[in-house]
Amino acid sequence: MSETHFGYQKVREDEKADRVAGVFDSVATRYDLMNDLMSGGLHRVWKAFTVAKSGVHAGSRVLDVAGGSGDLARAFAKRAAPGGEVWLTDINHAMLAVGRDRLIDAGTVVPVAQCDAERLPFPGDYFDCVSVAFGLRNMTHKDRALAEMRRVLRPGGSLLVLEFSQIAKPLKPAYDWYSFKVLPWLGRRIAKDEAAYRYLAESIRMHPDQAKLKTMMEQAGLEGVEYWNLTAGVVALHRGFKY
Repeated sequence: MSETHFGYQKVREDEKADRVAGVFDSVATRYDLMNDLMSGGLHRVWKAFTVAKSGVHAGSRVLDVAGGSGDLARAFAKRAAPGGEVWLTDINHAMLAVGRDRLIDAGTVVPVAQCDAERLPFPGDYFDCVSVAFGLRNMTHKDRALAEMRRVLRPGGSLLVLEFSQIAKPLKPAYDWYSFKVLPWLGRRIAKDEAAYRYLAESIRMHPDQAKLKTMMEQAGLEGVEYWNLTAGVVALHRGFKY
């Protein structure tokens, strides 16, 4: 059996999904609060930038993969109205339930599906835009997931990948201190799970950097791939098209 990374640990490929599920089962109810605390609210700016680069407009069909608590799905639903179709999906039931309930509380009703990004239950050439925010990093076979997301895009459609990336080198020592000291402490105090946020810090370091992810998207068949570094590279938004 092949191995993959779960943070800094090496685990069997068939074990990773269950381990990641355990992390998100644990933190689902405090996920949004932790995002605000960890990023100082910047995650909202990063997501707004993603939506602005999406090209989504009235009538667009949008798939939000690993959509978690529903921030992007809600923003896309506003842009795609009237006549649009926005799906919120996630592999994790606990996260999906939080996202569904938050959307309903906000007066936004969208179709919801629990599914694996590596095996999307949607027809090919269907969506105008597919997004994945802070989810690709946790997938066992990123290449398969990227290929699946491309498959369901219509010709001319775009894939948006918003993900933690490699920070500018001068800031790396301070960022490492924050990641491995402050994040686990916040996880212990707020989410009651220090290990989950230690995994977060480790998984960011194991994720492909900006250039490597661009290459992976191109290898998956996407064209015109470009990326924008946000907050000195703490996060990067990649966008590619299916032609």
